[in-house]
Amino acid sequence: MVFSPRLSVAALVAGHAAHALAAGSVQYPVGVVNAGDYGALNFTEVFASVPDMSNAAWERDSFHGLTTFARARPLRCFGADADSSYDVAVVGAPFDTATSFRPGARFGPNGIRQGARRLGIDRINVPQKIRVTDHLDVVDCGDVPMVLTDNKVALRQLELANAALLSRTSLRSYSGKSIAKDGKFHPRVLTLGGDHTITLPLLRGVASIYGPVSVIHFDSHLDTWKPKQISGGPWLPGEEIPVSHGSYFWYAYKEGLLAPNNANIHVGIRGAINDWKDYEEDYEFGWVISHAEDVEDVGWQGVVKKIRDTVGDNPVYITLDIDAIDPGMAPATGTPEIGGITTREIKKILNGLSGLKIVGADIVEVAPGYDTQDEITQIAAANIGWEFLALMAKTPLTE
Repeated sequence: MVFSPRLSVAALVAGHAAHALAAGSVQYPVGVVNAGDYGALNFTEVFASVPDMSNAAWERDSFHGLTTFARARPLRCFGADADSSYDVAVVGAPFDTATSFRPGARFGPNGIRQGARRLGIDRINVPQKIRVTDHLDVVDCGDVPMVLTDNKVALRQLELANAALLSRTSLRSYSGKSIAKDGKFHPRVLTLGGDHTITLPLLRGVASIYGPVSVIHFDSHLDTWKPKQISGGPWLPGEEIPVSHGSYFWYAYKEGLLAPNNANIHVGIRGAINDWKDYEEDYEFGWVISHAEDVEDVGWQGVVKKIRDTVGDNPVYITLDIDAIDPGMAPATGTPEIGGITTREIKKILNGLSGLKIVGADIVEVAPGYDTQDEITQIAAANIGWEFLALMAKTPLTE
């Protein structure tokens, strides 16, 4: 009989049990705590995955106990692993100091990761009929360090980090010509916010690679409000009004980041406005609108048709404010509005966007401090992010 130089776990436990029985000092359960031959333990077997998939296979260079998005591989994208290649980078943007009502979205990135613990990028998305890891290498880069006391600096930090990720070459390449301006294949970024202001620096990075993009904006509010000096307001004459989570799309329009000819669409709109001129200016700034009640009136299929008719074959960026979802299913957000899209409807709508060229995406305004005990908002946001990855996996960025 040939023996392995490294003992199996079962053999080692059995040996210690037999020794304990012979000595008449049996304690239950019999363990290996006092074993003198730990060097013979095969830890790959000790920590092996089990059929219920509750534990990943153990390796010496693995991280353990880290909660990453849908169990994506953790990577120090801006540090020791900067030379590693991947297809999609998940990154957190812990920023919420440009909100207008309830803060707390700075804790959104880890809240969304918490909600994604049951998900797996290596599992089959049945409605979308795809396993993400068959097509994309997805990593979790952790959070971008963003200062808490200066919005300009914080947003600049995110802009630089996002641009650095996008500028790299992706792990995979595809037959056909890339839609990127330089003809190369670049990683895509899924950002976990953070308040909605973060979409502006993210769009700057995307536009630098692909040019102006069509934006699909799921939200209950327009977020295209033009900053205006108000007589008697707190800002001094000539003083800059800072960007906020209600005005960032106006800046994106002014900077030429959005696709022309009203090829951008809001979906789920139902929030109050100050004046009907807000709608007129929204159209002027390049948008069309699908209201939340459209899901009831024309069905999710009608909403999908309007989205696809709007964006055409353009490169697409998806940004989803969790308040697009009805607060009965996603209460943990800064500006909740009743009468929103259900989680089932958003899954059907996203499934209907299969084939669009998704160059990037974000999920924002998740504020875990307002969530229920069972974390339903975080779970909803995480599942939406998982759907975004499936859409990316289904369609390479080729002409």
